[in-house]
Amino acid sequence: MSANPLSFPVEQIRTLALVGPAAAGKTLLAEAMLLAGGAIGAAGSVERGSTVSDHDALEIKAQHSLQSSVMHVEHGGCRIHLIDTPGALDFIGQSLPALEAVETAAIVINAATGIEPMARRMMDYAADRQLDRFIIVNKMDAEGVDLPALLAEIQAAFGKECLPLNLPDAGASKVVDCFYNREGHSDFGAVADAHRALVEQVVEVDAAFVDRYLNDGDVDAAELHAPLEQALREGHLIPVCFVSARTGAGVAELLDIIAKLLPNPTEGNPPDFLNGEGEQATLMHARPDPAAHVLAHVFKISIDPFVGKLGFVRVHQGAITPGTQLYVGDGRKPFKVGHLYLQQGKNHVEAASAGPGDICAISKIDELHFDAVLHDAAEDDHIHLKPLPFPVPVHGIAIAPKRRGDEQRMWEIVGKLVAEDPCLKLEHVAQTNETIVYGLGELHLRVLLERLREVYKFEVDTRPPRIAYRETITQNAAAQYRHKKQSGGAGQFGEVHLRIEPLARGAGFEFVDQVKGGTIPTQFMPAVEKGVREALAEGVIAGYPVQDVRVIVHDGKHHPVDSKEIAFVTAGKKAFQAAIRDARPVVLEPIARIQITAPESAMGAITGDLSSRRGMVSGTDSGRLGSVTVSGQAPLAELPDYQTRLNAMTAGQGSYALALSHYEIAPPATQQQLMSQHKVQEEE
Repeated sequence: MSANPLSFPVEQIRTLALVGPAAAGKTLLAEAMLLAGGAIGAAGSVERGSTVSDHDALEIKAQHSLQSSVMHVEHGGCRIHLIDTPGALDFIGQSLPALEAVETAAIVINAATGIEPMARRMMDYAADRQLDRFIIVNKMDAEGVDLPALLAEIQAAFGKECLPLNLPDAGASKVVDCFYNREGHSDFGAVADAHRALVEQVVEVDAAFVDRYLNDGDVDAAELHAPLEQALREGHLIPVCFVSARTGAGVAELLDIIAKLLPNPTEGNPPDFLNGEGEQATLMHARPDPAAHVLAHVFKISIDPFVGKLGFVRVHQGAITPGTQLYVGDGRKPFKVGHLYLQQGKNHVEAASAGPGDICAISKIDELHFDAVLHDAAEDDHIHLKPLPFPVPVHGIAIAPKRRGDEQRMWEIVGKLVAEDPCLKLEHVAQTNETIVYGLGELHLRVLLERLREVYKFEVDTRPPRIAYRETITQNAAAQYRHKKQSGGAGQFGEVHLRIEPLARGAGFEFVDQVKGGTIPTQFMPAVEKGVREALAEGVIAGYPVQDVRVIVHDGKHHPVDSKEIAFVTAGKKAFQAAIRDARPVVLEPIARIQITAPESAMGAITGDLSSRRGMVSGTDSGRLGSVTVSGQAPLAELPDYQTRLNAMTAGQGSYALALSHYEIAPPATQQQLMSQHKVQEEE
């Protein structure tokens, strides 16, 4: 831990999230920026696992980011907070929350591979959150790259407002500024053209500057700070700059751009806070004033087996110091801040205070959780941030501890991992008696299992989740059963006569008592129902719960001495099982509602694939930027590998959400297979 760094005024703070596809070089770029700003003495290497950002053991092994990492560097009199984020779609639960902590989203594009789906996705998310957007073209010196063509591709994809602040020069070995320089040469040609385009784009937002520009033919760029910030806020300008993180070319200039041109917390669009719940909630914005009461947001949780829980916090209003009393959301009991840290990757840098714009970490507070709003005034207990549009985790695996009796420990450990990632979900499915963890894809869950094994030394068995099939009947039937047991002393006796009838799909279960004349005494009817419900839960033909059936008990017999509850439980259960077998029982399969969002060009492939999975399309809606949402239904049994298939059809740009719709009779082959498996299990 380092000594207390000096506090910076809010006007001298910059916040930047490096987002974009995997292999764009975000981690190496962050390392180069720390080196150029003097925060580190030598650049680390992803291959050697020595970068500040990728410090986790699994990241070092995988050689790419698996979680967001927070760093800071000082340059040009400013403190620059940096967040490096993973580029794989499976880890978007780490990337998206970083956007909540910054004024500027820097979309990093690999010059060698061009615009990839994750760049488009993060550009859309940043626009939705009204962040300033900034494009960094990394690997500008890669062999065979046509940079002018790439800039044209960027403008075609994201708009003509994407204009270069600097351009490669001397064969991409350095960069030349286009904003302050009116003249000069670059690998693209004359700097004057790029300068003119920038100035014209910026002055358009301010009528006074437009008049000056038309009259004088130019405006000094040094005077354009206010209209530049307005253009960035409104998305009227999306700057582009070029770097090579590998050689360091353009990195010092990038730091200059961040310090001189990108917004401080008073200049960016403030995030949308909501005060209240549901339809009654009102929109409000924090004031970046260190003297105001505290509003801060927990955008990341890290739980280390040795260090404990660490909450990463963006301060939006007020100031936090060690000793500050803070509430967590609507919690009634405040906690006292112990240590306050500025993070440098895994290293904790002790801080004396954190004001508006600062990104800090608070340790060892159990109440902290992802998306919590911290405040120091009890009346602020209903303030929260507008929710992020996370993709729904639908890729599941069933897990069970290898050692018997470790179920509770498994829940605790997996619960910690789920607390760190809003795109992981853990639940116990009562219908199949399974513990299932859901993620965004196979890689997402593989990393979770590896973390369980490597970090927590906990082993689990895994298997695909069981489909929650059901059983029902298709016609009326009747049966009776006499349970009689005599083995010395008091015996057991109970006889039950019942009828069963099918109910409408989704109606559940009805139990009707039509016994007359006391043939089954009233006190034994709950026992009969208990027996029937036991059979319902266990299933009869395939081992799945029975639903949509009415049971009518109409007669029976009892013995004044030998009748007991246990006898009528058994008689009710056996009579019901016998009746089911005569009522043409069938297996039902769950049908899911599915909503798929993907590029319009993939719509034909998606609808065709859905049909091949016994699904049907119910509607389509056009979205923005050429996307389409396809709504439909499909059997859940046909969808276990759907994300992999969707990635193949959409080049990784598709996402989907599932919800249970209803149950339908399963195909004959499926029914036969399930019944045969159940028969084998019973025989064993």
